[in-house]
Amino acid sequence: MTLAESALPSNAEAFQVKRTPRLDGGPVDEKRAEIRAYFLDTWDRYESLFCTLAREEAFFEKSIPLRHPLIFYVGHTATFYVNKLMLAKLLPERIDAQMESTFAVGVDEMSWDDLDEANYDWPSVDAVFDYRRKVREAVLHLIDSLPLQLPVNWKSDWWPIVMGIEHERIHLETSSVLIRQHRLDYVRPHPDWQPCRDHGAAPENTLVAVPGGEVRLGKPFDAPFYGWDNEYGYHRADVADFEASRYLVTNGEFLRFVEAGGYADDGVWSEEGMAWREFAEARHPSFWVDDGGWKLRLMTEVIAMPWNWPVEVNYHEAKAFCHWLARETGRPVRLPTEDEWQRLYDVAGLEDVPADRVAGANLHLDHWASSCPVDRFAHGGFFDVVGNVWQWTETPTYPFDGFDVHPLYDDFTTPTFDNQHNLIKGGSWISCGNETLRSARYAFRRHFFQHAGFRYVVSEAPATPPARVYETDKVLSEYAEFHYGDEWLGVPNYPRAIAALAMEAMGERPCRRALEIGCATGRSAFELARRFPQVTGVDFSARFIAQGVEMAERGSLRYAMVEEGELVAYRTRRLSDLGLQEVADRVQFWQADACNLKPQFTGYDLVLASNLIDRLYKPIQFLAQIPERVNPGGLLVIASPYTWLQEHTPREHWLGGFKKDGENYSTLDGLQDALGDHFRMLGQPRKVPFVIRETANKYQHSFTEVTVWERRA
Repeated sequence: MTLAESALPSNAEAFQVKRTPRLDGGPVDEKRAEIRAYFLDTWDRYESLFCTLAREEAFFEKSIPLRHPLIFYVGHTATFYVNKLMLAKLLPERIDAQMESTFAVGVDEMSWDDLDEANYDWPSVDAVFDYRRKVREAVLHLIDSLPLQLPVNWKSDWWPIVMGIEHERIHLETSSVLIRQHRLDYVRPHPDWQPCRDHGAAPENTLVAVPGGEVRLGKPFDAPFYGWDNEYGYHRADVADFEASRYLVTNGEFLRFVEAGGYADDGVWSEEGMAWREFAEARHPSFWVDDGGWKLRLMTEVIAMPWNWPVEVNYHEAKAFCHWLARETGRPVRLPTEDEWQRLYDVAGLEDVPADRVAGANLHLDHWASSCPVDRFAHGGFFDVVGNVWQWTETPTYPFDGFDVHPLYDDFTTPTFDNQHNLIKGGSWISCGNETLRSARYAFRRHFFQHAGFRYVVSEAPATPPARVYETDKVLSEYAEFHYGDEWLGVPNYPRAIAALAMEAMGERPCRRALEIGCATGRSAFELARRFPQVTGVDFSARFIAQGVEMAERGSLRYAMVEEGELVAYRTRRLSDLGLQEVADRVQFWQADACNLKPQFTGYDLVLASNLIDRLYKPIQFLAQIPERVNPGGLLVIASPYTWLQEHTPREHWLGGFKKDGENYSTLDGLQDALGDHFRMLGQPRKVPFVIRETANKYQHSFTEVTVWERRA
């Protein structure tokens, strides 16, 4: 089923918002004209939205304390073009540096009470619209004159132009929410923004079975439509059977929760949800108006409550309703995951909105400037799988494998990889362009209000959270890159090199079990598993071990590397890319104290202790235990730069690096004295270089000394 409704009259007024263009082919002149028309359509539609403001004061008074006044959003989308085109070196100079500073950065609600109340010296409405006209002319000049080669991908000079258009389409929607939250006397109805007038009693909601199946998400970088960074990459999941509500939850169905005292029932609210509820003093949905009978606030007016329209709530309210319904029915009711919504999309047989027909959903402004009855648009055995309102999911947004950021907009998605932004799916009546595509992935803070509602599912399967977000701790990120990252300054990857050296030293000896002590994030342990069927990695740091476990269980690791200052680059490393996926199940990680290992860590043919002994609080105690860990004839490989520091090892416990009996006493001397009764050293010490990357321009280049010791029989 395509999202087309050919039975509807295709009149120009109902079908004037253009679709996001394909970027992969066609005659160049026609594609230039199509992008030009898409730009103008978006620009004009956006400006028409602000015609719903009744007077000038409405531009400067905040709709809600947590956001900028609307004048900011009038200017913001224009300055976005300039700032991105300047970064792309497509504009020779700024149009208005003051404007482009004032309107550059919006507000992400980092909490519901933390917006900085700094005073802004906003320019006049006329000045902002005059600035917009200048930007419009500059962008049109580029569209008309910039060389165009197809396909357009995110390395193309045309990408920031399409980025600016899609960015303005996002703000078309978010600004409409702010207008809806404005004082009623500050807004006025407008012929371009007419709501649906059809409403009545709510239909009874029922559950419909959805067979499980595989979902594959993410798109390649040569996909034919514009995309935001989080859409690219790859994700695969097997979804278990579940049931889903036929309809979105209506105002009528949600009324039962309100009348049952749901907003005062702490038992159905999460701790975070209760904190928001008390802060907001919420007793019913935000857009409900209690005026001697329930009414509903739309964008520019208040109407009698349309009980058969979808209720519009934030995640906390939707989650509380599901908990309440689960208690009422005794069934595992919850919000769908992103994967389950995608499975529902497949079962409904949907495809993206067509380019040449009216949408068969309340989507893309093809019908009304509001929600509509939930039983208006059937999609398979369901209604409103897409459109009407966005649908909250259980899934915090996360990056797909292969995620990368666009250099012109590196903070579009990455700040939301914090487990505090949940994905919304399906789009609303005002979602246009990229927002309407199945591949779209938008997320908002859980207390955020959008044109968003929900449907519920019943499933015994847990809503498993996605892979961990990007590691941003500086030390952990440096170690992740040290273990799984690139070659720097011509020095081979050290954890791989030291494991290879250890395996080479094993020669023809039995290779049954290996132990790496001080394994950090685990690369050497995985490398040893190429030859050893059982490898144990231990480290004192649970944070380091967690990265090794992440690699073993998920096969990938994500982290952010400092480039300079606050600028970072994002990396995804996979065991499969390192040729280690097949050996992951051979490795186990444990948190343990190297100076006090449990008896279970014994019977090894190889023990590797790399860059460890000069970080132990009592290295002689560690060495005294080692003989009982290594099988007779087995090897102990010790590598260390011998950088003894009091902060790690008290001076009296250093193995060497000092005068003894008036003579130099090296760490090698100390090792020979400590190990000589049970081990003999094979060959001579070897120097192995290693490099730790701190920033794009700062590296630690060091050497470690490697000694190999054979356990005496």
